[in-house]
Amino acid sequence: MTGNQLRADCSRCFGLCCAALPFAASTDFAVDKPAGTPCTNLLADFRCGIHSRLRAEGFAGCTVFDCFGAGQRLSQDTFGGRDWRQAPELRQPMFAAFPVMRQLHELLYYLTEALRLPAAHPVHDALRAALEETEQLARGGPAELAGLDVTAHRDKVNGLLLQASELTRGKRGKNRRGADLIGAKLRGADLRAANLRGAYLIGSDLRRADLRQADLIGADLRGANLAGADLTASLFLTQAQVNAARGDATTRLPEGLAHPPHWS
Repeated sequence: MTGNQLRADCSRCFGLCCAALPFAASTDFAVDKPAGTPCTNLLADFRCGIHSRLRAEGFAGCTVFDCFGAGQRLSQDTFGGRDWRQAPELRQPMFAAFPVMRQLHELLYYLTEALRLPAAHPVHDALRAALEETEQLARGGPAELAGLDVTAHRDKVNGLLLQASELTRGKRGKNRRGADLIGAKLRGADLRAANLRGAYLIGSDLRRADLRQADLIGADLRGANLAGADLTASLFLTQAQVNAARGDATTRLPEGLAHPPHWS
């Protein structure tokens, strides 16, 4: 798949993240919403009624969600462009398939990123095979998607991604996998090639930290201060993680990722 196919295109989606998924009242969401119930801000044409002021209205969580292109694929390909409002019988199967498709597309993103790592060449063949298998699963029909054991598939793919990470990082960086670094004072820290997989970096001070080649897959960067930090060549960083953090014009990001509007 191309990079564009792994980026959300809300104009071609039937508001699936706004309807299929649940969210709980918190600092990220102003209200509770159960799965399968459309958000009250979802308009008839599947646009968001408060898109330009989501953060101000208490829906910051919406601004950091990324379906990696799963929404438009499910809407246009799997269900042939038929939406759940015009065809209510599609509501349940479409909503059930969306979380699975979203996970598959996330894996496609990570596998594509891993194949760009020259040092991971010894596992490139295995990564390509996993990419094709994941793509084949994503081509399944609604029932196949809903019945897929996506957790087992994720575990298998994650093993390959870890190998790609270790080959790239070598033994230089610190192992902070899954570490509780909430609010940690890491200003100017040397975190080059560190294993920060699944680390909790919520509200941490990472100003001017060196995160080059750090593995950030699954790291929680909500509210982390990345002003002046260097994340070039960091591994598996996503736009959603960047959007969840704070930064400035001096924050250096990997190619393909952009400074979100709220940073300015």
